[in-house]
Amino acid sequence: MRYKQFGSTGVEVSALTVGTWAIGGANWGDVNKNDSIKAIHAMLDNGVNSIDTAPAYNFGESEKVVGEAIQGRRDKIFLTTKTAVYNSKEQPFVKDGRRETVLRMCEDSLKNLRTDYIDLMVIHWPDIEHNAPLSETMGALEELKQAGKIRFIGVSNFDQALIEEARKYGDIAALQPPYSMVNRSAEELMKWTASQGMANMTYGSLGAGILTGAIRTLPNFAPDDMRVAFYDFFKEPKFSKVMKLLTVLDEIAAAHNAPVAQVAVNWNAQKDFVSTSLCGVRKAEEANENCRGFEWSLTADEMETIDKAIDTYL
Repeated sequence: MRYKQFGSTGVEVSALTVGTWAIGGANWGDVNKNDSIKAIHAMLDNGVNSIDTAPAYNFGESEKVVGEAIQGRRDKIFLTTKTAVYNSKEQPFVKDGRRETVLRMCEDSLKNLRTDYIDLMVIHWPDIEHNAPLSETMGALEELKQAGKIRFIGVSNFDQALIEEARKYGDIAALQPPYSMVNRSAEELMKWTASQGMANMTYGSLGAGILTGAIRTLPNFAPDDMRVAFYDFFKEPKFSKVMKLLTVLDEIAAAHNAPVAQVAVNWNAQKDFVSTSLCGVRKAEEANENCRGFEWSLTADEMETIDKAIDTYL
């Protein structure tokens, strides 16, 4: 496994982070809890030392699975969860950055994760439900830092203006943006955050599975499947464009006698402005395969070929 400095925190994290949205089990197809725990253990056994989760992933179910999986290993893990977004029976993904919500969610997360501290607490989305000012949200997070319940503060789905606003009220250690071959919209922002000493912890690194090469025909997901709701590349016209990109990745994968997923995770990890990439897995076999991708690297020519193919097809 490769490791990188996590921004200016002084912490060294693995190039891969265990992503756990799908293992919560809601609207992601069939998910088995025991398989999920085995997958997390396989990632850790391969040298991964970073796990990301969130209370919004199926009412905290992902956090509970992670909490069970890390027993006896907590001190070796950089543990990230999120705040200011939760699910209610009436509404999914409620965005609420009020002080009382942030403090309550932290206590719930500590209980779910079976730990007494969280390494990185990320503001999941800006508050658009209650319009709590960032000064209030950041103030609550600074309280939690002073109490020793969290070590660092991060943000996700923020633009540069919002990050600069948040930094007025406390240190922002990391940005968690979407980033992969099929979504480079945050690339310039990530270059800026890296220049400011912040870590970039990318999510969607395998394009919700489309960059594994396992999906080659237009899928017929259930209407409430998260892949339909959140990703435009599972629909036309973008799906066919991604399939053209996969033909280029197939050739590079064949040259390394490796699966396409390893090409995708290497491409992310070899970007110098990426600190670590979230990689969701449901089975130990998938975890082992993705981690084996760090036994080799893409050449500079291969990185350039991929970048040109992305520009051409997407």
